[in-house]
Amino acid sequence: MASSPDVPSADNTPENPGSGSLSETPETTGATGGVQRRGRVRGRRAAVMAVPATLAVAGLAVLTAQGALGVQLYISGMPFTVTAKSLDGTGFEQFGGLDTMADGSPNAGDTGGQVLVVTSAIKKATLDSLCQSVDLGGTNLLIKAGSGKTKVEATDLTTDSTLLTGDASFNNIEIGNDASTLTKAGVKGPIGVFSQQADTVHIDNLRQTNYKTTAGTFTLPGLKLSFSDSGC
Repeated sequence: MASSPDVPSADNTPENPGSGSLSETPETTGATGGVQRRGRVRGRRAAVMAVPATLAVAGLAVLTAQGALGVQLYISGMPFTVTAKSLDGTGFEQFGGLDTMADGSPNAGDTGGQVLVVTSAIKKATLDSLCQSVDLGGTNLLIKAGSGKTKVEATDLTTDSTLLTGDASFNNIEIGNDASTLTKAGVKGPIGVFSQQADTVHIDNLRQTNYKTTAGTFTLPGLKLSFSDSGC
């Protein structure tokens, strides 16, 4: 949480999804007759392979590789916001890549069907006052949990993000690993991709813009789902 180049803005949503791999992307001819989309996706591939080290030092924006759990999940193309007062995690990894939308999605934009994301993988996480919201156009679907004595807990948690901010601290951090050699959260990325990992992570004032979240288990005490004029 969460997601680590030319990261798409909130106005740029994916279109015309490919296979989701970093090696195959459909070639599309633009209005001028030139191959446009393929060039953009090639640029994203290069960005995944060469994440600036300064972002890794900050510990909040190292890009991810596709499919942290090794399962192809097509994203809806609708980003959602996640916030928490704090997150404590044991077994932390980050590395960079692309998420892909399903063919024919009405949320397709002009990005070639792929979104450059930051995946954060945490073996065991605890979150204080979790809030998640999705803008549905005129209203927000709002989910809140863990604001009481019992906090939200998750195992094998991964988030694919385009924005991750907060005040972070790490224990025994390793920066610059090859993503295929990661060991802290049980997730491995593609060979040759820049990554980082740590024994533990603590983040205060967590805020993420996510496209996908997966977890082995997710416990949400005090769960409340509602519609709201404002999001998280």
